[in-house]
Amino acid sequence: MIEQDWALVLARLQFAFTVSFHFLFPAFSIGLASFLAVLEGLWLKTGKGVYANLYRYWLKIFAIVFAMGVVSGIVMSYQFGTNWAVFSDKAGPVIGPLMAYEVLTAFFLEAGFLGVMLFGINKVGRKLHFVATLAVAAGTFVSAFWILSVNSWMQTPVGYEMGANGQFLPGESWLAIVFNPSFPYRLVHTVLAAYLTTAFIVGAVGAWHLLQDRANPGARKMFSMAMWMAALVAPIQIFAGDMHGLNTLEHQPAKVMAMEGHYQSHPDGAPLILFGVPNSTEKRVDYAVEIPKASSLILKHEWDAPLKGLDTVPVEDQPPVGIVFWAFRVMVGLGFAMLGIGLWSLVARWRKSLYDWRLLHRFAVLMGPSGLIAVLAGWIVTEVGRQPFTVYGLLRTAESASPLDAPAVAMSLLAFVVVYFAVFGMGIWYLLRLMNKPPEAHELPPGDEPIRSAGITPASQIAGRDNIAAAEQNGEIA
Repeated sequence: MIEQDWALVLARLQFAFTVSFHFLFPAFSIGLASFLAVLEGLWLKTGKGVYANLYRYWLKIFAIVFAMGVVSGIVMSYQFGTNWAVFSDKAGPVIGPLMAYEVLTAFFLEAGFLGVMLFGINKVGRKLHFVATLAVAAGTFVSAFWILSVNSWMQTPVGYEMGANGQFLPGESWLAIVFNPSFPYRLVHTVLAAYLTTAFIVGAVGAWHLLQDRANPGARKMFSMAMWMAALVAPIQIFAGDMHGLNTLEHQPAKVMAMEGHYQSHPDGAPLILFGVPNSTEKRVDYAVEIPKASSLILKHEWDAPLKGLDTVPVEDQPPVGIVFWAFRVMVGLGFAMLGIGLWSLVARWRKSLYDWRLLHRFAVLMGPSGLIAVLAGWIVTEVGRQPFTVYGLLRTAESASPLDAPAVAMSLLAFVVVYFAVFGMGIWYLLRLMNKPPEAHELPPGDEPIRSAGITPASQIAGRDNIAAAEQNGEIA
């Protein structure tokens, strides 16, 4: 029995490690694919070479991030058959088709156009290449759509029927399964998080190069675009997160109790605990810093609204409070920090010092990984807060694992840790090297058409890059 418990713990650690590692790459690539589509669209519309330069700059980075996301996702999926075979057997009739739809739509869309996007920039027409970029961007969104639909069904299962052997079978309508109660909120919240993640990475790279050379046009442009995204999307994300929280309170109240640190019920208004140390043994939050009745105001929109606590939930059905409590505060704290940077950038624009305010640039560099940390913290809240279930309220995690021995799971976990840190560590190191290189200030736009239309010969292309840049600024190169 003890060995079986250890096997379950190790299987959970293995999946947590691989899914956390994997989730970072789609969180970046979803937003980066859309950013590339915007850059290419702006280049086609304006003819300004700075957008073409930035497109080529970030295309190299996207290719590596996309590749690492695909590889880590494929490896992760095998664990459904090795460590979680019982879960796959029972939930497979519902989640299997949804994951197959992700492959048949999103993955084929991305793979079909990725080659054109990466290698066809000088080989196909501009419009066709733009279509390829849009297709890849759409593919990343469609992939998120299906994967989040699967995860949301595990959080709020509906539209199923129970088979004679304990399997979850699809009911009369697949739409009820796909568009389950938490899916729209989780989709919006996650996609916006991906856009903010990309914005702060792009903004950090732009700020880093502005600290080296504030006149670099590529650095100025990427920093400006990233700060617009932060200023506009961060408040929308906070609102979307609040709506997602209200939906979670309706369908997974124990998760919200753990997020808020509410061990006890509050019949006349619950406090908002800002910080503290959850003490699950004594069922309280030690050293709590709280605002009286503010939690009831946020969750119920009334000061004195009663809120139930974990004392109303059976002990065996309660999620781990400590990790959910702190992960939630990391996510929310970083969200408000992103909002602060966005507002700061608006002040800098108003003062006409967006490219000169070095303190803003330093803080933007520090905030570069904030989106990745926030999405990982949010993922921890979602998944750990669902425990002790894989299918919420219906299938326990302890009943979902394969009958494996603990040493076998431990060896595979060790192999994953070694290989992931070796392979993906090198990939991340190379990404940082690419980001450390400043965007070219006078790089030629992709394709020969704008060069020929300006009457410039191939020989002068090599000898006169500065003249071409000047011609572009004067509008001579369309």
